[in-house]
Amino acid sequence: METPAAGTRKIIHIDMDAFYASVEQRDDPSLRGKPIAVGGGGPRGVVATASYEARVFGVKSAMPGARARRLCPDLLFVKPRFDVYRAVSTQVRGIFARFTDIIQPLSLDEAYLDVTSNKPGIASATVIAQEIRRMIREETGLTASAGVSYNKLIAKLASDQNKPDGLCVVRPGDGMAFMAKMPVRRIHGVGPVTARRMQALGIETGADLRARDLPFLQQHFGSAADFYYRAARGEDHRMVHERQERKSVSVEDTFFDDLVTEDALVAEVDRIAANLWGRIEKSSAYGRTVVLKIKFADFRIITRSKSFAAPVRSPDLLAQTGRALLQAQLPLRMGARLLGLGVHNLDHQEASEEGPQLSLLL
Repeated sequence: METPAAGTRKIIHIDMDAFYASVEQRDDPSLRGKPIAVGGGGPRGVVATASYEARVFGVKSAMPGARARRLCPDLLFVKPRFDVYRAVSTQVRGIFARFTDIIQPLSLDEAYLDVTSNKPGIASATVIAQEIRRMIREETGLTASAGVSYNKLIAKLASDQNKPDGLCVVRPGDGMAFMAKMPVRRIHGVGPVTARRMQALGIETGADLRARDLPFLQQHFGSAADFYYRAARGEDHRMVHERQERKSVSVEDTFFDDLVTEDALVAEVDRIAANLWGRIEKSSAYGRTVVLKIKFADFRIITRSKSFAAPVRSPDLLAQTGRALLQAQLPLRMGARLLGLGVHNLDHQEASEEGPQLSLLL
């Protein structure tokens, strides 16, 4: 990144390491070195963040708390303290602002920075990333990983390469080779359903994706084909948007077998609501309108919604509203191949358009 070609941007993606869990371990020494999950361990609880000690057992963000406990019997659940997380996030963003005003937060724990032109006048984006990570460690007692590259797509993928407390730099001339080795399931914008479709077509890596021409991709992936075609070649022309507001947060599940019975449908709405709540709390994006989406076996889609005078700030209210919206449609005219739940009319805009739908394939 030290001597980029003319016109090349310098993008950094910063991702705090196991943010909520790391804050809890920092503030409570008795939790250090132990597998912990921030979130709820009850029947409808969901893991917001797991410590690295817990991740060894397969515990992940957005996982139902009951399943996390089965994977790791010694797992300790810690109640979230979002006021503390927001305060630390504000502190970290203050560090970012010492280098650039072009900052695009994705959630409380990650953000893009465009440092092509930066306040200290440092030519190297790598040096800036190193300085930011040093300041975060010294001023917050936490660690962060960084990806440094010439576009957002690669910078985000790079930040995950050497976690935790890592740095990965992908220079302009190395972008295509970097993407060639990348499993397609890890490419931002390729969800689980699409990854399985790609696998069925023999597309496992970025190199496999690059070997398919645009007409082939358009045939199989429609309007998303252009993005996949460019991503395989290390191309991404999206700009870093300063605090771009998002309009909604949603989660949807696609099923291998259509759901028909009331019990199965209600159980899935409850599970979706639990995962959605974890996403809402992570992005601190609370909304006044709850929206249910149903896609039928014939691909027809309907949405139903309920609005409140104040933002929904209770996981129980979110789940109850989702169930009520569903039950008002029962019995369904045919099986459901997809269910989705989201919140709109957001009160506190923390994340950007980069926060994609969490899509869970069953």
